[in-house]
Amino acid sequence: MMGRSYTFRALGAALIWVVGAFWSPSAEAAKDVLTVDLASEPSSLDPQVQWNPDSYDVYRNIFDNLVTRDDKGEIVPEVATSWKYLSDTKIELTLRGDIAFHDGSRLTAEDVAYSVKRITDPKFASPQLGQFNKIIDAKATSPTSVVLETDGPYPALLAQLVKLSIVPKHVVEALGKDAFNQKPVGSGPYRFESWQRGVAVTLRRNDAYWGRKGPFATAVFRPVPDAATRLADLQSGTADLAVTFDSDLAAQLKSSARAKVLSVLTERVAYLKLNTQKSPFDDIRLRQAAAYAIDKRALVEGILGGYDRPVDEMLSPAHFGWIDGIAGLPYDLGKAKALVAEAGPKAREPVSLLTAPLFDQRVVQAIQQMLAEAGFTVKIDMTDFGNWLKQMQSGPDAGPQMAFSRWSCACQDADGVLFPLLDPSSSWANSNNKEIGELLADARRTLDQKRRLDDYRKVHGLVVRDLPIVPLYQAAILYGAAKELQWQPTPNESMFLNRMSWKE
Repeated sequence: MMGRSYTFRALGAALIWVVGAFWSPSAEAAKDVLTVDLASEPSSLDPQVQWNPDSYDVYRNIFDNLVTRDDKGEIVPEVATSWKYLSDTKIELTLRGDIAFHDGSRLTAEDVAYSVKRITDPKFASPQLGQFNKIIDAKATSPTSVVLETDGPYPALLAQLVKLSIVPKHVVEALGKDAFNQKPVGSGPYRFESWQRGVAVTLRRNDAYWGRKGPFATAVFRPVPDAATRLADLQSGTADLAVTFDSDLAAQLKSSARAKVLSVLTERVAYLKLNTQKSPFDDIRLRQAAAYAIDKRALVEGILGGYDRPVDEMLSPAHFGWIDGIAGLPYDLGKAKALVAEAGPKAREPVSLLTAPLFDQRVVQAIQQMLAEAGFTVKIDMTDFGNWLKQMQSGPDAGPQMAFSRWSCACQDADGVLFPLLDPSSSWANSNNKEIGELLADARRTLDQKRRLDDYRKVHGLVVRDLPIVPLYQAAILYGAAKELQWQPTPNESMFLNRMSWKE
């Protein structure tokens, strides 16, 4: 770390002494390398493939999106400077004309149209398809304007476009999908430098960036699965920022001389996924028993340190579509035991609870214990995050019996959560509730906000009734950071390096 250099005119030794005695470098200091410890290695650096946290934290700094959210959560311009609806199904976006990709080529409307068509192409098979499949066409109408067309009115369009990254058409077509993932080219504040598998992804500052420049010349993202090791890295000064701490480790950081805790209630909701198409949870009584068995408040207050917030719907108050007053099944161990007994031998079948190192295993183990107290026999199935993702996206037939997960669409709109998790057409869904599907379809094709809220109210009620998922809590995310790092995390969990600063 170096402080700013200052040059003084020759004012005499006495004056220099006075200045030196009373002046201290309180302004921002320069830091060349920011080292970030992630929980897992990114599964992709192609922004149109995965958007899990460890991938998103890295590639969000390589690419620009059509629009973004500011730190207050408002949708604001990025690649698109303005937009207007031409009809209920067509929106025209005016683009900046001064954005260059990292190879020096100009970003144009053709690249935007290509990016939209790529992620919405079923053959491309993006796991994000359900977020964007209402878009049926994208046309460049000039070098700096593009028109998007949706299949009917789509009220969540701008909220979804917050996470639609723009890729360079000529590079992707020249390299192909796999090679582009290995060496991505974007237009963001940082450019890709290298990816040493299992070791680190290194980014370099894009000094020609059109917007706010990154404060660090280099950013290094390292996979460090063990949270205690991430804590030790912070305390030793070998890491400057680390993700995904639990409350116990956060408590240790509070007394650290080098590091501090940064926290925020996110739009991410933790939930228990119950496969309604597989035994034993094809029996509604056992889904109800599982819901009754889980003491959400005990999870939040007894394990999570009170940072998180129990919820009874698969949204947070940060989302459009949150409905006050939705009541899920309360914790009632007696009712849980009675339902397990009523279900008979089926309830005694061994059940696998899928999880991954990314998640707080104290919570997973507590859920296992709570279910065991109700009479279930639960075995924790720990796997790496890549395999976890594959299983979770395999549909009800090949998917797990039960899984712990946390979901965020980074869009703060119910459509980005409920549609992929509950619509029968989604690979993430594990139920075939056509009534839920019809309500979700209606909510995503009307611009009437009251009608949308009414649809989502009914969906929440059906989830409480049928229990394909059991919402648990609005998750707080706890970061560890060097004392000098200045950054305010936001509910959408976007790690924007160029919104950070470093102060001695």
